[in-house]
Amino acid sequence: QVQLVETGGGLVQAGGPLRLSCAASGRTFRIYTMGWFRQPAGKEREFVATISLTGGSTAYADSVQGRFTISRDNAKNTVYLQMNSLKPEDTAIYYCAARRPLATSSSRDEYEYWGQGTQVTVSS
Repeated sequence: QVQLVETGGGLVQAGGPLRLSCAASGRTFRIYTMGWFRQPAGKEREFVATISLTGGSTAYADSVQGRFTISRDNAKNTVYLQMNSLKPEDTAIYYCAARRPLATSSSRDEYEYWGQGTQVTVSS
């Protein structure tokens, strides 16, 4: 199994930056495609960003393109989500997820392992 723990969430004012981290343990981290998803209160979980095994390929939801950056450090078994120019509509619980590699993936149903999530709240 793979265990995932998200950290870095909190309260930030609109326009500000925030960086989320996801620490992995268990099976070899570098053999998994990683993704970030988020779930606003009362809404369904949605795709945010994904990154391939070595970090060579990334993909983003249209709503965060140009503002968020996903990266990974396989030596530290950690994936990151750098969020800039935050908007109140970015408020949600953010989840880290892992799946067997097929480059990048935006489908939540394809991910096998999930963290518990970390709350991000953006104030206006």
